[in-house]
Amino acid sequence: MEKYWVIQKVGEGTFGSVWSAINKQTGEVVAVKQMKNKKYHSWEECINLSEVKSLIKMSSHPNIVKLREVIREHDILYLVFEYMECNLHQLIRKRGRRVFSEDEVRNWCFQVFHALAYMHQRGYFHRDLKPANLLVSNNVIKLADFGSARKINSGQPFTQNITTPWYRAPEVMLKSPTYTSAIDMWAMGAIMAELFTLRPLFPGLNGADQMYKICSVIGTPTDNSWPHGLRLARGMNYQFPYLPGVHMSIFMPSVSDDATSLIRSLCSWDPFKRPTAAQVLQHPFFHKCYYVIPPSPRTTPAAYCQQNTNTNKNTAVIGIQAGIC
Repeated sequence: MEKYWVIQKVGEGTFGSVWSAINKQTGEVVAVKQMKNKKYHSWEECINLSEVKSLIKMSSHPNIVKLREVIREHDILYLVFEYMECNLHQLIRKRGRRVFSEDEVRNWCFQVFHALAYMHQRGYFHRDLKPANLLVSNNVIKLADFGSARKINSGQPFTQNITTPWYRAPEVMLKSPTYTSAIDMWAMGAIMAELFTLRPLFPGLNGADQMYKICSVIGTPTDNSWPHGLRLARGMNYQFPYLPGVHMSIFMPSVSDDATSLIRSLCSWDPFKRPTAAQVLQHPFFHKCYYVIPPSPRTTPAAYCQQNTNTNKNTAVIGIQAGIC
């Protein structure tokens, strides 16, 4: 860490604190995440973290935050990222009553769904999508905080205590052992609605209230809409509250039908009825956005890593660079 001047703390989470810093050699401003509550006694332990492994695979995407370096110093682990100005949660709080325009929401969500399509196609899902984990600089938005990211085929059952409750898919709340990347799509539906209204769509106070809030918006699930969910509920002796739900336009009266229909499909009870990220990009809501040309096979971006030999036995560094296959 000697090559960085630490400036100030910019964030605090369960597993680490984030600081802004300046690279003394290049002058670049970066974000340094110091992992806490654990000593890292070997280099292998660091690079085998799911957060590190997933970011090394995906840092080349323009809408996924770039991991610059992994540093282990005196058994403390530091992850050095590109610096972003703020997160979406902060932007929402600063707006007051001035809602975002539909074009602004479309632009941000288009970028996020591109990143999710890239991530899901490579066999990973995020599992903790929320406004605070979407970083913004100059109208560019990037997925961040991959601490909960996992391989989709890494073996089930998956952990139940993931995602922030307001963005947690109902199958996770009902302790399904076989949830999929569809939980990311549910979270994005809730985030889209929040961007339009500046208020959380499902702001539950606890698990029971969270489910009540969901039912009050999209209606109680039935044997036709989500039979598997009813079986999960019976298995844990849970009784859904009976509520008819309301049309999304009640919450977002000035929003287009294309936007509300997309949010409704993303917030489907049945995860198999939610569109994939790739399918969402074809939705009429995003037809205005089509300027992206798919890369040819010869120019597919990739990431590779290179270990830097350091004379200090207490320090190890891995640099993450963009490469071309």
